[in-house]
Amino acid sequence: MADLTGKLEALRRNIELVMFGKSEPVRQVLVALLAKGHVLLEDVPGVGKTVLSRAIARSIDCTFSRIQLTPDLLPSDVLGVSVYDQTRGEFIFKRGPIFAQLVLADEINRTTPRTQSALLEAMNESQVSNDGKTYSLGPPFMVLATQNPYDFEGTYFLPENQLDRFMIRVRIGYPDRQTERDILRLQPAQTRLADLPAVMSVDELLALQARVAAVKMDDAITEYVLSIAEATRNRTDLVIGLSPRGTLALAEASRASALLAGRDYVVPDDVKCLAAAVCAHRIVAQAIAGDGIGQADAIFRQILQSTPAPR
Repeated sequence: MADLTGKLEALRRNIELVMFGKSEPVRQVLVALLAKGHVLLEDVPGVGKTVLSRAIARSIDCTFSRIQLTPDLLPSDVLGVSVYDQTRGEFIFKRGPIFAQLVLADEINRTTPRTQSALLEAMNESQVSNDGKTYSLGPPFMVLATQNPYDFEGTYFLPENQLDRFMIRVRIGYPDRQTERDILRLQPAQTRLADLPAVMSVDELLALQARVAAVKMDDAITEYVLSIAEATRNRTDLVIGLSPRGTLALAEASRASALLAGRDYVVPDDVKCLAAAVCAHRIVAQAIAGDGIGQADAIFRQILQSTPAPR
């Protein structure tokens, strides 16, 4: 366990060489990475969403692709397209940028719902279907999608079934004054990111992901997770509560959090610290549009405060 913890700590330190003062967002993304989940990075432009994604890709010796999602992007631009090969007399599937172990989907809510839905099978099944054939993705396979707030011009709402595919929604936030001073002085995205070394191999990552399932979760903590999920389904001010996929995601993320902390067992704080990031984007409040998003967050935090955690 000590050797595994050392590897994870080295990975965290390497990413933080370019992500100053954002230890919690980095931790949340690493939790999703260990738990084989996808991440939605939601915040205003310019706070480091793309830098964080690139830092993770460079820190792990894996294949990486970036998809700039625009209103005119087609599903085939993401997944790939069949092209007729005259020399062979048959159609050949030309793989799209989704065929990488770590995929950055930049500004996912600036593309149309049709292209957004093209990512669903890839994210949920780790595979792509084309002309009756199935092509596997990974392992590992992880999508890091960035998203601007919905009230920004030219954005589309992500449907609930798309949001439910993301294990964690991470908000980076503005840096404090001292951190921003360091960013201005050192400019790590320009001076350090390109030379960031890989500190973990794909095989080491897969071994760590396999260890997550072995992390023990006491029955009392399992009941705590179920109580949180049940509370979201019993609220009259929520249209949609936490899905079973969301409950599973919270349990897996809690196990990954324990492993990241060097433990082989889950404690209540593993659940409590991640619950909002894992669950709040999956529930839908009675209010609509932007107000509904903020209201759902507030309702979930009320639920978390009122649900007693095991001792």
